[in-house]
Amino acid sequence: MYLPKDASKARQREAQNARNNRAEIVKALNTGQITKRDLFKWGIFTTAGVLVEKNGLSPFAKSAFGDVPTGTPRSPLFGAQKFQDEFVRLNLQTPVPLTPVLSADGKETHAAWGAMAPNEPTAKRLSWHTDYSGQAAGLSNPYRNPLTNRGPMEGRPPGEFFAHQRWDEFFPKQGYVMSLGSQENKTTRYCSHMPWQDTNSVWSFGSGSFRQNPTYSQAYGVLPAPLIKGRYGEPMIVRIYNNLPVDPTKNNGFGRNESSLHFHNAHNGAESDGACNAFHFPGTFYDYRWSTTLARRDKINQDAKDPKASGPFPELPGGLKNVPGDYRELQGTMWYHDHRFFYTAENVYKGSAGMVNYYSGPDRGYELPTSDGVNLLLPSGYHLPWGNIDFDVNLMVSDAATDPLGQLFFDIFTTDGFVGDMLLVNHQYAPFMKVLPRKYRFRILNACMSRFVRLALADQNGTVVPFQFIGNDGNLVVNPVGLTALEEQGVAERYDIVVDFSRFAYNSKIRLVNILQQTTGLKPDGSVTMAQALAGVPNDPAVGAIMEFRVVNGIQSVDDKTKTNTGAPSAAIIPLNRGQPLTKLIEIQAPVRERVVEFGRAGDGDSRNPVTGQCTPDCQAGQPFPWTIKVNGQAAHSMNANRISLLIPKPGEIEHWTYINGGGGWDHPIHLHFEEGVTMDRPGGIIGPTEKNVRKDVWRLRPGGKVKFQVQFGEYGGSYVNHCHNTVHEDFAMLLRYQILGDKGPQLVVTPTPNPTPDGVYFTQPEILPEGDPRTPV
Repeated sequence: MYLPKDASKARQREAQNARNNRAEIVKALNTGQITKRDLFKWGIFTTAGVLVEKNGLSPFAKSAFGDVPTGTPRSPLFGAQKFQDEFVRLNLQTPVPLTPVLSADGKETHAAWGAMAPNEPTAKRLSWHTDYSGQAAGLSNPYRNPLTNRGPMEGRPPGEFFAHQRWDEFFPKQGYVMSLGSQENKTTRYCSHMPWQDTNSVWSFGSGSFRQNPTYSQAYGVLPAPLIKGRYGEPMIVRIYNNLPVDPTKNNGFGRNESSLHFHNAHNGAESDGACNAFHFPGTFYDYRWSTTLARRDKINQDAKDPKASGPFPELPGGLKNVPGDYRELQGTMWYHDHRFFYTAENVYKGSAGMVNYYSGPDRGYELPTSDGVNLLLPSGYHLPWGNIDFDVNLMVSDAATDPLGQLFFDIFTTDGFVGDMLLVNHQYAPFMKVLPRKYRFRILNACMSRFVRLALADQNGTVVPFQFIGNDGNLVVNPVGLTALEEQGVAERYDIVVDFSRFAYNSKIRLVNILQQTTGLKPDGSVTMAQALAGVPNDPAVGAIMEFRVVNGIQSVDDKTKTNTGAPSAAIIPLNRGQPLTKLIEIQAPVRERVVEFGRAGDGDSRNPVTGQCTPDCQAGQPFPWTIKVNGQAAHSMNANRISLLIPKPGEIEHWTYINGGGGWDHPIHLHFEEGVTMDRPGGIIGPTEKNVRKDVWRLRPGGKVKFQVQFGEYGGSYVNHCHNTVHEDFAMLLRYQILGDKGPQLVVTPTPNPTPDGVYFTQPEILPEGDPRTPV
């Protein structure tokens, strides 16, 4: 896709002209001057909705300078060299303690925002949209959107279906007020040598809201992304204000100014999952209640007697707060991101994402010995009683591409997937990090759009450095696995590793290296050797070292900035699991039912209403839908938020699912919302020690591959989704809705589909595919 470094100036001009022409089309589409239907008529799109391979337009067309693709210009580096800028940690957020207050009618308990309360409306079980709907329309309505004066101030839909489930049981104790916004001048750049991003090139999260500061000085987004620390036994509210431009065309060429936040893959009610079609508009907020629910709390350890099922609470006697549920399902490394259907890739690529570390009694972020016999002493730190991150480091790996002026660029015309030519770590180009000669834990997230990565470590002589693998998709493995390279890591997969730098002398340099080449959005091309990666691969600039670690003898503490860390405490040299397993396997049981879900390509999908030509939710005119999903061997469908493809008739039943890749020319990282599955088998394929019998929420299907896993839904009901996490595939409709029928409240029946508008929400009754409904088998 990207031109080789030695491409002639003429070929570079040719490639840039083609990109400029595509940019002009994007601008015309955004401003409404043309539609995609016009592009069909003009022969710019094929009947399948794909950009024609025409010189002067497509990077895949034959070049005028040889029988090779035109190619895409590389992102200019403006003289930047690798390892010039020091690594910056994710932006740690500070919670606000929430106070219970009675509602005006005395019937419910709300959560007040402490010192922020005079300006911030309380968080409560029912949406403020319900209150808005009960008032007269117009400027006298106190619950209206204060920015546009249209519609309600909260984007969460009204009524019981979108009330926070089990509100009193998981009443929030902490809260975060954050804004999704554009960039203040000179806020974001990917390297000190690169230009600052324009105001609307990047949309990301910042602290505060315009209610707290009407000048909007705290309503801008910032990078690097936020980090939230949560602990089991302490539910929280995350209030997200949409402070994006009201005008949808003010997006620098891509991105949608409507937001829905998915906490991937916490055990939350559907109303807080971010994928029930409840997106919200500029000027509104949405209250997501993250319950820190431990899975199987209604079935296992109901009396909360198991100390391993706990959160760290040093303020309590014994230092732990036990919770019901199965400790084998404790989660750790998590993240959240935008999930506006049909625009997820564009919004996440612009920066709408962050990470969450969940802490438990076993994995509490405190590495010194404790007397409770539960603490695993994983590398973290010791200045705080829990949640130390001095030696526990989040690495958000993403890819990017820029135009000749250094502004973030995204090609909206590709349906196969978009791969940038720069790999970033915490939104930085090839930073360096100072480390002490001791063990570190790294929580590695693949936050790319379509790019797979495969990471390894090398010393300054190019020799591979071994490490230990301890977690997959936020779930601890039973025993640490020794590796010299990670497996391919698909989009949204998280891999936790422990690296021991004590084997290196001071001033040593160790590099984190991507050894996986990928030149299209469909799938990786394959791995290269460490020597090849360090030397550089002509066809993929993202192969090579992406970060450097420098061993030093002293570093200022992140957890307590009054302290300087030196050397290694005794806990850092204890064997990682002290001879004991990190967790236990979950048993494979006979299923109540089995399901088969096939992901493939089938011409143009059926996302549009055949009468109106509209999508649910709305999508771009003429947008193609080549990616489809089949359930139990029946017809292939593309995403429609008003269609239920899988129905879970009751919580607690064991099911076995098989995912199938319907083609051999691509790969798909498939994500199941809300629940994890225990990987059982890869029929005809190899299942490695980092995945076998491990809980996961993203499965790479591999070209032509299959994977089988066990899943058990529970605790909450409502509407969720299952989709490819190559977010370009997802946005071109490789996504299905599934419904859990809960065992209480309104979730006893199917959730009506919310259809948000700037003036409020209306509901439609969804269609249920018979092949996905075990109550009426086909």
